[in-house]
Amino acid sequence: METEFIYQYKKPSHFLQEEKIKIFSFSHNTEIDEDNNKPCFFYGNIINSFLASKCLSVLANTVNSHFALTPGQIAKLKDPIVSVGAGELHFEAFSSCNSVYARVNILKNGIDGDFLHSGTTNIDFNNQTIRAFNNVQQSEKLLIGIGSKEVHVITEKHKTIEKKVTLPNRWIKGLGNVQVFLSEMELAFQLTKFEALQLFKTLPNTPTKSEYYLTKAGANYTFLPIERQNSIKVGGIHRLNLIQKLISSVDSLFIYRHKTQQSFALILNFKDIQMTYLFSNSVYRGFSGEGKLLEDLTNSISSNLINGMDNYFKTNEVFNPTLISVENGIDLRVMNNLQSNLSGIGLLGYNLFDNNYFYRRLPFKLERLLSFNPRLKNAKKIVESDEIKILEKTETFIKAIVKGSTDIDHTVIKNNDIYQCTCNWYTTNENNRGLCKHILAVKIRHE
Repeated sequence: METEFIYQYKKPSHFLQEEKIKIFSFSHNTEIDEDNNKPCFFYGNIINSFLASKCLSVLANTVNSHFALTPGQIAKLKDPIVSVGAGELHFEAFSSCNSVYARVNILKNGIDGDFLHSGTTNIDFNNQTIRAFNNVQQSEKLLIGIGSKEVHVITEKHKTIEKKVTLPNRWIKGLGNVQVFLSEMELAFQLTKFEALQLFKTLPNTPTKSEYYLTKAGANYTFLPIERQNSIKVGGIHRLNLIQKLISSVDSLFIYRHKTQQSFALILNFKDIQMTYLFSNSVYRGFSGEGKLLEDLTNSISSNLINGMDNYFKTNEVFNPTLISVENGIDLRVMNNLQSNLSGIGLLGYNLFDNNYFYRRLPFKLERLLSFNPRLKNAKKIVESDEIKILEKTETFIKAIVKGSTDIDHTVIKNNDIYQCTCNWYTTNENNRGLCKHILAVKIRHE
């Protein structure tokens, strides 16, 4: 059951126009008191003002998009998060249906400003500021403030803007799964601006349920409804319309494939700004349900170690597991498990362009983040209730009966490193969306 999280903004985000300067002041909110009491995270000039505004406008449009929900099912919209630190700004969001992930990275050489406090916070993306993004001209300067530039005392006279929304459990779980997909991507194609423009001209004009494939035919790139050698599967191709208006501005377009063809990724490269998009293989498949990390989370790890990392690292700092292990004398196996735990609660992201992890201190209390992964919690309950009966076990083979939630017994078989189960989840997804709770329970107890 999801709990409610209250966004309490001191005031709404707003913008000011001063001659040829547009000033955006974003109100922020976080559950971390230390961060929430900071009046300002960043204030400064975004050098490529026109492109940054277009990218943030597209990010807002992504949040407002829903590709697989009926009007009665549409979840309340979630404000983006922004990570401030290491000389960069990262804006992240999901589509409402959770099948599209987007991140805008404004890099060091694209920023002229003051980083006053590092951290990750929710920001108020209201309609006024979104409309203003669309009106930024190439000749105008863009000043952005994450928080208020003035230090002031908050009294009862100051109006608090509340946005009561459902805590985005699936949104936070999605962050963990997204970085696993991104870390497993391989570069398939690198396109020039001209090649990218030609490719996007082949997008279908109307939404289609058919799967398409991104294919290189001779010297050209195209979307086709038939699979060819080395093509990339593109489910829900109409979702690419989200970024079509940015293609004419890119310096280059990087296209990545996943080994399982369960997702694909794009990086729109503008030199001092990069926009990353990750698409699931279907509009009906949200990233929160992938369970990509569950197998690595069966070995619990000390919450003190997680807290220690959360206090040690600053937002957007590169997270190198091997280097951390060597410098701090942490066993590499423990380090790998720690990395999985940090990823599973959304504290690690993955920069596909540079192929490295980065740390982000999410704007939610650590104990709230640790309560996620219900499939894993249910598996541990099965173990604690002693609802596993081993029928056969060797070094490479296990056959077990596991009690299901409706008193139906399920058979779990492990043959070498391959697991199978007779439950509905496995029948539908196999292990493409993570292990079912019955397999997880067997792993916890017997490995």
